[in-house]
Amino acid sequence: MKILPAIEQSRSELETIFKDLHAHPEIGFTETRTAAIVAEKLRAYGVDEVHEGIARTGVVALIRGKGDGNRRIGLRADMDALPIHEETGLAYASTRPGIMHACGHDGHTTMLLGAAKHLAETRDFSGTAVLIFQPAEEGLGGARGMLADGLFDRFPCDEVYGMHNWPNGTPGKFRIVKGAAMAGASFFDIHIKGKGSHGAMPQDSRDPLIVASALVGQIQTIVSRNIPPLDACVVSVTQIHSGSAYNVVPDTATLAGTIRYFKDEVCALAEQRMQELCDGLAAAYGVEIRLELRNIFNVLENDADLSDAYMEAACDIVGAENVIERKEPVTGSEDFADMLRAVPGAYCTLSHAGNVPVHNPGYVLDPEILPVGASILARIVERRLSPAA
Repeated sequence: MKILPAIEQSRSELETIFKDLHAHPEIGFTETRTAAIVAEKLRAYGVDEVHEGIARTGVVALIRGKGDGNRRIGLRADMDALPIHEETGLAYASTRPGIMHACGHDGHTTMLLGAAKHLAETRDFSGTAVLIFQPAEEGLGGARGMLADGLFDRFPCDEVYGMHNWPNGTPGKFRIVKGAAMAGASFFDIHIKGKGSHGAMPQDSRDPLIVASALVGQIQTIVSRNIPPLDACVVSVTQIHSGSAYNVVPDTATLAGTIRYFKDEVCALAEQRMQELCDGLAAAYGVEIRLELRNIFNVLENDADLSDAYMEAACDIVGAENVIERKEPVTGSEDFADMLRAVPGAYCTLSHAGNVPVHNPGYVLDPEILPVGASILARIVERRLSPAA
């Protein structure tokens, strides 16, 4: 590893920041403490401008290089935690019951702060680095909120880059997928209104549980019988709620779940078929069924040329042997996709020594990866804003 000198000197500080953020997690759009720390650190590092309150708790900072260039490179990190009760046993574990940094956004924030310190100290580039600290990535629309708040109108970027930790037990591996890299996602809620009865006299009911059970099975045919076999799509029913007594057929039932896809037209087809199934079963069983669909994440599309540029920057830090171009996308989702629809760029993963998956109460981000991620983020700015670029 070739950690950039200013970041290597800040290793201890970065770990302290990370542990403090980890111990004080905040759910999306409530990251007031986190945002205040970010703004305080940025000002202490001597960045040129700090702007707060973007999409409520977002922060954007500008660092101008020594040169006279007018190109602008964006770097983005997410700040929010998850509603998960931590079970790691760490000395710096969450102090807030039921809330945990179970996806490593505390690490991402720390990495971008490390990159900010280096860039503000050295300014060895021509143009402007735009540092974006985003709230509410975990399905709450933080990226869309920042865009609606005029993110790229107020702070134009020619390119934008993001990074996510990957706990697979192999530290320092940089991975990227060109093109469609992460799935888009829609969430659905299905509300069934039937007719309740005594549990001993079900003939008097229009049982919503029977309808819900039929719908679960029918929804599984959307992928197997409607989506072309070469187009990836996942439709999962993840919740069923109904009833409150042993001897009562309930009036209502609800289903909920997610659609993951890599083409917008595939998502549209899945949503159309789900609506048709709901309408058909409503007529067949004589009940009311209401379908609610919410697009939460777009497909994350990495620009091919900028992916190459990102890999070159990573080679400078972790070595070519640790830079991997993956061919297969992942079915997880990431709202950085919305920023990439507005500005070309690329998104990578950086692996570390932990091996418990994200979104797990036992997940641990290895602090050793913090200066590595910070160095890669700083290096892409230096490369893309060098006078020869």
